[in-house]
Amino acid sequence: MLLISIDKSMGDTYRTIRIPSQGSFKNKGSRFLAYAFPVHSEEEIKKHLNELKKEHHAARHHCYAWRLTPDQSAYRINDDGEPSGTAGKPILSQIQSTDLTNILIVVVRYFGGTLLGVSGLIHAYRTASADAINNADIISCIVKDLLIINFGYLHTNQVMHLIKEESLEVISTNFDLICQCTIAVRQSDTEKIKTILSLINGVTVTRAKAL
Repeated sequence: MLLISIDKSMGDTYRTIRIPSQGSFKNKGSRFLAYAFPVHSEEEIKKHLNELKKEHHAARHHCYAWRLTPDQSAYRINDDGEPSGTAGKPILSQIQSTDLTNILIVVVRYFGGTLLGVSGLIHAYRTASADAINNADIISCIVKDLLIINFGYLHTNQVMHLIKEESLEVISTNFDLICQCTIAVRQSDTEKIKTILSLINGVTVTRAKAL
């Protein structure tokens, strides 16, 4: 799961869409219906694909492209029977040109009986995808790290004072003889917060994966 919040400054951020959106394009009887979804995992992607295939079971093609992770390192395209490079690639090009990630775009094609040719297909899938993105609510999100803080009960006031002073987001707490607090920290602030916490005697900090 990715924990995101709307960014109010520039820095370690990424762009995605807030809620699903749709677009479309028609040419020579063929209909291209584009569906854009905010996603955070391949499991979510599979779910959306399966639902669309059931909803549009009579369609000839269900082509798609997706990109995941804040650093945009994971992506995939699928032409679903269209000539190679005519569907998934132009869909992905729209995702790339708008600098989006954590997004899936599926373009469902209902064949109209007339072949469009390679250039016609590329234009159709690109245009339908662009329409879905144009209709989307695009947001900027902050990349955060989870920090797990372990400390003795006597240090509770110091730790909680720091958390309040730095306006840090508390995910969970457990106060006992040995206490634990999990916080979400903007990634660019992680090392600073770890250093400040380490100055408190008896406090250890473990960095978990980015949110």
